[in-house]
Amino acid sequence: MRQNDNFSPIRFYATAPYTCSYLPERTARSQVALTRVVETPGPPPETDFSPDLAAAYGSLLVQHGFRRSGTFIYRPHCDDCHACVPVRLPVERFVPDRAQRRAMQRHADLDVRICPPAFSEEHFLLYRRYLHVRHPQGGMDEDSREQYQQFLLQSPVETFFVEFRDSHALRMICVIDRLEDGLSSVYTFFDPELPRASLGTYAILWQIEACRQARLPHLYLGYWIGESRKMAYKSRFRPIEGYREGRWREMEAL
Repeated sequence: MRQNDNFSPIRFYATAPYTCSYLPERTARSQVALTRVVETPGPPPETDFSPDLAAAYGSLLVQHGFRRSGTFIYRPHCDDCHACVPVRLPVERFVPDRAQRRAMQRHADLDVRICPPAFSEEHFLLYRRYLHVRHPQGGMDEDSREQYQQFLLQSPVETFFVEFRDSHALRMICVIDRLEDGLSSVYTFFDPELPRASLGTYAILWQIEACRQARLPHLYLGYWIGESRKMAYKSRFRPIEGYREGRWREMEAL
């Protein structure tokens, strides 16, 4: 994305190459949006997106394929790879398949509570258990409380947590950003020891319905990578749109 009048207060910083977390045999780079510019040479400032501009530009950046992680708003900017495709669901056109309807019925009785992004030991312990089982030896499974807070609690945009409980037992947390034209599903973690629970599927279905209730047309799901098994679940939600060559278009076959 070239800087233009729509993004005049924003500068874009390209990171140094690093090992891709989804395709480990490849090298990745990111493009980070900055609104606090450092004029001297060196790395970008630690606080990269000023809160006063976040509301105005956070949604617009996501609409152009960016993603938020903590206070960073970024998108892939790799030298020789274009595997990451930003994807979103047009919620009014979504029709659940049989497996998704079963997931909706299975978890319809969960108690739901929306809460602000504040530290909770209960949330953190569920997060650690989820990473230990679902993403072992991926680096994140060793996250400290400080890293957890930087990743999920620090946000320059409007963010909220959604708790899902079964008889008071915490089963799942969804971290969601509210945008001008939709919701952005930032991260979801759940009880990894429940067999065949389809909690991840239900999380997306719940967010689709939340978009409909709020009359928001899109649910942003981050990036889809065809070669990554971790991303395969996103292709089960149809129709789905991908951001390619500067515009959103329906992806016929993922």
